[in-house]
This record gives sequence, C-alpha cells and structure tokens, in this order.
Amino acid sequence: MRVLVAPDAFGGTLSAPEAARAVIEGWHRHAPDDVLTQAAMSDGGPGLVDVLHAALAGDLAIVTVRGPVGVEAPVTVLHADGTAYVESAQACGLHLLDPLDPMHASTFGVGQAVGAAIDAGARRVVIGLGGSATNDGGAGLLGALGATADVPLDAGPAGLAPVTTVDVSAARSRVAGVEIVIASDVDLALLGMFGATKTFGPQKGLTEEQVLLVDGILDRFVVAACGATPAERRTADAKGAGAAGGLGFALMLLGGQVVSGIDLVAETVGLTRQAAAHDLVVTGEGTYDFSSRAGKVVYGVASVAGQAARPCIVLAGQVLVGSREMRAMGVESAYAVSDLVGLEASMSRPYEHLADLAARVARTWSPRPQA
Repeated sequence: MRVLVAPDAFGGTLSAPEAARAVIEGWHRHAPDDVLTQAAMSDGGPGLVDVLHAALAGDLAIVTVRGPVGVEAPVTVLHADGTAYVESAQACGLHLLDPLDPMHASTFGVGQAVGAAIDAGARRVVIGLGGSATNDGGAGLLGALGATADVPLDAGPAGLAPVTTVDVSAARSRVAGVEIVIASDVDLALLGMFGATKTFGPQKGLTEEQVLLVDGILDRFVVAACGATPAERRTADAKGAGAAGGLGFALMLLGGQVVSGIDLVAETVGLTRQAAAHDLVVTGEGTYDFSSRAGKVVYGVASVAGQAARPCIVLAGQVLVGSREMRAMGVESAYAVSDLVGLEASMSRPYEHLADLAARVARTWSPRPQA
C-alpha cells in the first residue's frame, strides 16, 4: 500500500515535517512494508519556510529584524530560483509576545524581511500570512519599506490613532519591479463586522472595547492612505485585506496579489501528482474543527485527494467535527490523539502520541493479509 502523508503543523507542538515523520514512524510499526511518502504542508502561516525548503531546497538566509514590540527576532528567508519566501509569523507572530500587546505590536519586522529579500536580488517575494500577533493594518511594514505619515507607523494601532496623512510612494518605489505574492488562508476584508479586527482581534488580546477602537483607527488609516470614497477604499474591502491583522491590505497597496496559501504550497510540492500516485492520503493538524474548512491545510489536501479519487483521512490532536461535517470536507474518517490519551496528556510527548495513533489507524486502513 502507498500512503501520502501531508499534514499541517500541530500548533505549538510539532512542525509539519515532524508531524509527518511521527505518522510515518507509527504507521510502519503496524505496516512495515507500506510505502509512505512525506509531503509536509502549510497554508501560509507558521512553518511555511520549512515546508517549502524541504520541497525546493534553495538557500536559507537569516535576517535579524525588529519584533512586534521592538525586541530583535531572527527571520529565515528562503531563496529559490529568483523567488524569496518570507514567513510573517517569524517577525510578528504570537509566539514572540508574552503577554500579548495588540495595541502596540507592529509589523515593521516583516517589512524589514521583505526589504532584505529584495536587496538579496529576489524579483519575486512570497509572503506567508498567518499566526500574527499584530493588528496594525500593515502600517509597520509600510514604514519599514519607506512609507511616511504624520504619526509613527511602527507603534501599532495606538500610534496610528491620530493619523491624517500617509504617503506610500517611497514604499512602492522600494518594491518596484518585484512581484509581491500574498499567501494566505484568510479571505476577510480589513474592516467591519466580518473584518480582521472583529474576527481575530480577541485572540490577539484585544478587549471588546478595543476591538471597536482599533477598527475605527484602521478606518482612519485607510482614509489617510487611500482616500475617503468607496472607489478609493476598494483595497480595504478586498478579500484577503484583513489577513494577519491587515498585512494583506498593506501588501495590496504595494501591488501584491493574494493567492491561497494551501494552493501555492500544494502546487509547489506537486500534491496533485503525488496524491494520484498513492492509495491513501493522510493529513492532519492540531485541532480539526469547523475553521479547517476556511482555506486550511486539511480541507485543501482533502480536496486534492478527492480530485484524484483517493480517500483522505485526518489524524489530529483533537477532532471537533462530526462525521457528516468531515465528509462534507472530503474526509473519510478522523482520529484524535486526545481520544487515545486524553486532552491534557495529548499536549505532552506529542511526537510519541501521534506515532501511537498512526500505528492504531494503520490497523484499519492497512490490514495485514490473512495467513
């Protein structure tokens, strides 16, 4: 039996390549003769560079940038065939802040990383959005690339509060001639009831009152950067503008085009071709829930498996959807580490527990022939 193993990272516990190795190790305990192929995945969020480096090789460069509240952070930029890949979470991710500080967290470091990629000769820059601790509308990124305003652009939404003018012409000149690709799993607009701040602000630490305050600040930022008419504000309403707290909006102002992160990675690793060459596709993530349908790895991998007429199963830390919902996503069955060892224990020794789960699942999907 040939099995394609294509998981996402298990948030905070295992990278996508680590999760894939755990599944392969556990599966082989029961079915040592099965052929398992690793195809670690990402939707553009944390882990993107690791996944693409495994697929593309290329050269890695470490760039030291300003983190979300000023503390330096290392960012790994992948250079392959004239394209640079930048993972925004490395410069402004949730893991960089404890406690969270959404009123002051800035995307300045992401702009520094993009600038460094251009200085190194990249003519195409792919920026993965996801896992950010920021909600500054991408103002920090614009400032790092040369944009100016009548307020600091690198002080988070609190610093933007009195903004009236923003000039992005220098930033546009900085990226002139460079193709900017925005890899995201989010198609939210920047503002409003279903925008970035309302949807993701609370998980970044914004209180209910601050959500309203920050949305108003970003509205003024849009007017200052684009203009007040609906036609001028069109970029803020575009799908993906709200990704990573508005990084999508800022990159769109610089001419960036939004693509599905999972589609970009799937194309890069040749997922369609690989799925067709295997009998079963295994994917996974930390928590398999209803949000998995919104541009996430599990849904993307299951869709590719369905197109290749191959069954797809999920191994996850937790499974929070029923059989009807998972089949609507193209998933045959889903299995949880938490069902094996309990929720609390599932967070400890995650590699070992995932391997144990894979060994059990293999008994169902790769039964040994009868003697």
